[in-house]
Amino acid sequence: MADHVAHGPGAPAPGAAAHEEEHASPRTYVQIAIILSIITVVEVAIWYIPAVRGVLVPALIVLSLAKFVMVIGFFMHLKYDHRLYRAMFAAGLIVSLAVYLALLAMAWTANKWLPDLPVV
Repeated sequence: MADHVAHGPGAPAPGAAAHEEEHASPRTYVQIAIILSIITVVEVAIWYIPAVRGVLVPALIVLSLAKFVMVIGFFMHLKYDHRLYRAMFAAGLIVSLAVYLALLAMAWTANKWLPDLPVV
């Protein structure tokens, strides 16, 4: 009976203080915003550099992926959520990426495996 503590409408739930301590400070959010801005500037800058045309798409994908991970980790608070939620999100991301890459591979090789049809 002594272990039972009633919580009123304004009282924090058990473990709420520990959960709040895990979250990032406003300073961290400002730092993340600055890093995201720098990555965006780099993305725009490499678009105009002719020497990187050969690796432009992979570079943009890597930079976009870095921004994506930072946004979902900090601004969507996924970094501070339960591991199960992170695993569910990662599983969905992996499945959608696999489907996208499979469709991309099919579209890329579509004309390579089709037989040449005679022109009538």
